[in-house]
Formats: sequence, structure tokens, C-alpha cells
Amino acid sequence: MSQLVSIDEIRAAAERIAAVARRTPLLAERRGSRAGLGRLRLKCENLQHGGAFKLRGAYNFIAQLPEAERSRGVITYSSGNHGRAVALAARELGLAAVVVVPVDAPQIKVDGIRRLGAEIVEQGTKSVERQRRAEAIAAERDLAIVPPFDHRQIIAGQGTVGLEIVEEWPVVERVLVPVGGGGLLAGVAAAVRALAPEAEVFGVEPLGAASMHASLVAGHPVELESVASVADGLKPVRPGDLTFEHAQSLVEEILLVEDEDILRALAWCAEEHRLLVEPSGAATVAALLAEKVPGPTGPTVAVISGGNVDPVAWGKWVSEYGTATAGAA
Repeated sequence: MSQLVSIDEIRAAAERIAAVARRTPLLAERRGSRAGLGRLRLKCENLQHGGAFKLRGAYNFIAQLPEAERSRGVITYSSGNHGRAVALAARELGLAAVVVVPVDAPQIKVDGIRRLGAEIVEQGTKSVERQRRAEAIAAERDLAIVPPFDHRQIIAGQGTVGLEIVEEWPVVERVLVPVGGGGLLAGVAAAVRALAPEAEVFGVEPLGAASMHASLVAGHPVELESVASVADGLKPVRPGDLTFEHAQSLVEEILLVEDEDILRALAWCAEEHRLLVEPSGAATVAALLAEKVPGPTGPTVAVISGGNVDPVAWGKWVSEYGTATAGAA
């Protein structure tokens, strides 16, 4: 087993990214008694620069590349948010960037990457297809590859989310984290379990894209034949090897939620907090509203991982699922 990311690495990452990444608010939930949520705070990474937590890891990784390697430019493969983060980090550092996106990536995410000056390449629908194309381009152009989740510098950057949570709310007992490839889960778990050893960390995955859950059941990383979910950022067919090791060692459980639960949570975030949240970011709130979290609910943080969502689709979902959510509460 690889050595897990340490709290010292996460603290170093926090210093490294301080000038570019926002320390996002930990928002207190206003209607815990009615919604049955207990003491809840939302870690609002949808308010991060670039609209998602991904800037933390991307900048931490790119900033540590040797100058000779970094100056030639960077490339990554992403369903959207990581690509936007790499484009943003590259712009901050004055570098060229290429992002390989799926052919079905949300247009708002592709447009956001392009506005930051990165070159867009479309390839397939699976992360493995994008990875192969990125590796081929990197070899051809001599570019540095920025991995989306399975690297300790990426994990350490994402772990600054957990560092901020415990620093601001030391009494936290539970932290819920959305799971795609597992970089955010791994980093948050590493930070929280180091600073608040009694706290529990739960991952949350869509039922139709539960690669981390399947991997933990199997005892090793597995690749799903197919994935399907409204949460486009949570659809890698396989977790990373290093992110899996963190989940296996530090995470209490992976909770599974239906797409309808996710959309109800998205509407709840809009109605209760006026937050623009993408489906992937609403997964943790979905687990709470759908009562998927076991045991009594003490001081709990739900990480809202991002807010890059098509406004037309978002408005439709709020309209369709908002009334039902309000009635249930």
C-alpha cells in the first residue's frame, strides 16, 4: 500500500494555493429542525474560483512542476470542472493548456474552459478514452499531464477543503463528500481524520455510477462497464488506485443516492440558501434529505463540490423538484 497523504502535505498545499484559491464559506443550515437534518453546515465549493473545488488540486500540482517542464504547457482530461481548473491555474501561471473533454460534456463547462484560453479536444464518453487521447497529445507535443484525481499533489490540494472545515468548526462529527474519481474524498478524509480523529467521513455516489462503492466491496479498484447519472462530474468508471487506498483506510462508508434524490437536493439548495449547485455538488445533501446517513446526526458538514450547471436545466430542475421537496420538509 502507498503512503497516504499527510496533514503536512495538505498544510503545505494550503500555503501554496492561498493566493489563488478562495477560502469558501461554511454556511449554517437554517431549517434543520423542519428538514430533520440536525446541525448542518454546507461547505460551499460552488463559490470557489472556477465554480468548483478542483482549482485547489490543479494549482497545487502545476505549481510544483519543474520550471523547464511547466513552461512547455500542460494537458489534462476532464468531464469539465477539472479542465476548467487546469485552464484557470495555467492562466494564473502564464502557461498554455489543452483539455480533453467528453463529446457529451455540458456546454457551460466547455465554454468556461475555452473562455480561460485553453485548447479544447473532444474524445469519447469515458474517462479512459480521454486519458489515452491526452497521453498521446502529451507525447506528441511534450506537455505535462495534470491528472484529475489520482496523484498525491492533487489529493493534498483537495484536502485543503477538509483542513478549512475542521479549522472553522472543530466540533464537526461527520463530513459528507461527493465521489467521482475520489480525489476530493481522499484529501478531505486525510485532513479530517488527522485533525478530528473521532469524526466520520462518508462518500456519496450516484447509484448509477458507484465505482468507489463497488471497489470497496471487491477490496480493490474495479472498472464499471457503464455509468449513468445526472451528476456528470461523478461518473468515472473506475476510482484511482491512491484514492481507493485512502477511502479504504479512512472512510466510514460510501452512501448511494438516486438521481431524483440529487435533483431534489439541488432544488433544496436553491430554495433554502439561494445556492446555484450542479447535480454532482448536491449529492451530499441528497444523502441527508433521503435519510441515507446512518445513526443520529450530530454536527455535520456536507461538501457542495461545484456549481457549474446549465442555467436552463437548473431552472427546470428547481421548478420540477422544488415544490415536492418543500412539501416533504
